[in-house]
Amino acid sequence: MSRKIKKSWLISGLVLLQLAPALAWVFPEHRDIAVLAVQHLSAEQQAQLQKLWQEARAGHENRLCENVGDSSQGTNPTCIDFAAWNAIAGDHSCSARDMLGIALDAQWILGVAKVGARLKTQLAEAQRRDQRVNAVRVSNIALERTDPEYATRASSNDAHFLLARPSISMDAVAYAQIALGGHSELNALATYLWYHLRALRLAEQLSSSGDDDASAVRAALADEAFALHFLEDSFAAGHVAGNWGKTPVRLGTHDYYNEHGIALSSWSGQRFVALGDAYMRPEDAERASAAVRESLAQFLSAFSGTLKLPSQDDSVSVEPESFDVCRATNFNAPPGTVDDLKAAVLVVVQTPVPALGAGLGELPRFRAELGPFIGLSTAVGIGALTRGFGEAQTDASSTAGLDAAVRFGIGLEGVLNESSDGLVFFEVGVREDRHAGGVATVPGRGALTLRLRMPFWLIPGDLLVAAPILAFTSKTALTKMAVESANGGLIPWQSGIATRFGRLQFMFGREVGASFYRNNSDHPLIIATPGVPPINATVISLHSFQLEFPILEYRLFRTFSSNQSAGLILQPYVGFDEPTSWAVVSPVGAPKPRLQTIVTAGLRVVFDWRHYVQ
Repeated sequence: MSRKIKKSWLISGLVLLQLAPALAWVFPEHRDIAVLAVQHLSAEQQAQLQKLWQEARAGHENRLCENVGDSSQGTNPTCIDFAAWNAIAGDHSCSARDMLGIALDAQWILGVAKVGARLKTQLAEAQRRDQRVNAVRVSNIALERTDPEYATRASSNDAHFLLARPSISMDAVAYAQIALGGHSELNALATYLWYHLRALRLAEQLSSSGDDDASAVRAALADEAFALHFLEDSFAAGHVAGNWGKTPVRLGTHDYYNEHGIALSSWSGQRFVALGDAYMRPEDAERASAAVRESLAQFLSAFSGTLKLPSQDDSVSVEPESFDVCRATNFNAPPGTVDDLKAAVLVVVQTPVPALGAGLGELPRFRAELGPFIGLSTAVGIGALTRGFGEAQTDASSTAGLDAAVRFGIGLEGVLNESSDGLVFFEVGVREDRHAGGVATVPGRGALTLRLRMPFWLIPGDLLVAAPILAFTSKTALTKMAVESANGGLIPWQSGIATRFGRLQFMFGREVGASFYRNNSDHPLIIATPGVPPINATVISLHSFQLEFPILEYRLFRTFSSNQSAGLILQPYVGFDEPTSWAVVSPVGAPKPRLQTIVTAGLRVVFDWRHYVQ
């Protein structure tokens, strides 16, 4: 492999490794939690929120729905309600200001809402794990195509996780202070508090001044909606447990606990089992919505003047908050005093107590298949040959072989979800084939093998050409191209499809295998050559070059530990075997016969083992 090719797929791989999104509740789950929270408000509070919403809709009545949250919204929403704002926050926007602009003006956000509505129906109908995985796969591909910044925005996701708890001896307020500390990475609870306290302060300011300007009310509602997204994230199992470590471990832990659940307790002492993204049950929604309801109640109390933060700040901007959770790494200043934090304690105590960080008492960790690896593969192949190398050898035959190889690559499976496949590897090995059955057109022979696998965007190999160029000219375009490649390409027909008994993936063009055969005088090839005495045949030594192109891949199983994986894969393939050079062994002095290309087809049964080095 040339240095240019190595650099190309390495650049593409590193781009995908930076993404590894682990966003919490999917769009319809976020929205359903908010709808449920609004329904749990008192009648007076619901009326107050609806009144604020009507004021905020002024000038945007066509885009913003009439009701705060419509639980009966169908699969083709034509407007955006307040309940959808918190679903747009974080996953489809980076700040309250960004979120409000998108909700009001971006045409594509209605497409996101429709994708979310369809996903809600599909998840409700799913009876098996594979159906759920496929629903999320289709949704993620649709979101990546609908939201122009979905992939790049998802690459900054620390804000969606709870900060790992450094000690068991702390209460909710002490934890909140640490979460908001300047040395702590961005995290879900801190992001919630930052935006919620800002929303309370703006609501309080508007209440005191009597300002009911629509833009100011929209700003306050936007700040609170953005805060609620991260409050809801705090209840997703994978975001409680998968909150530290390198990206592959964080993502793998996130995925495992979201699906299988985790036993938790809230700061107030309530014990429960939580699930996560795309696995939300009614009890999970109820638990998260209770905290959201309390947060909304505080927000409404600030608007009505019955809740005032201890510290005073009359200089709050009436613009939505612009703190960017996609680019910032921490909070450089607290959003308020300790007394201000205590004002929000009724909300905070309902959130789960985060898992401990690395060390004694840490939860078991799991790893996603991301990162560089070295691996071994063995395969049994059964193939059909359309004919022999000699022009007179027109009968088909069959053969079988064994091969073993060493692989070097980057695991990129699960970039958006487990149906993604950005796997890149280069392997070198050896192969031994037996004599072809039927008419013995090909003798037993050995070969040196090479194999390359890499996703493509539109045509095989396009990332090899585009990556070095886009890496220096447009990283955004490279990211989008790489993510689309990993999720089936521009026409997503090569994404993984989950089944009850493994995963199926069409992959023609993603992988190519080359075998360099050498037939010496110990394993000669007999070519029928009429007119050549004494037996109308020529014995030759032959070198040939065979290419194989897998058509699809059926992964029967995959097991995974913290740093290694093993799997069994079926690969039907097509290809050809091209003679490259040959010499006459006997009769001495006989002319070299004319040879022809053999078209091949077959099935490889591959055992794949990988050891991840980071």
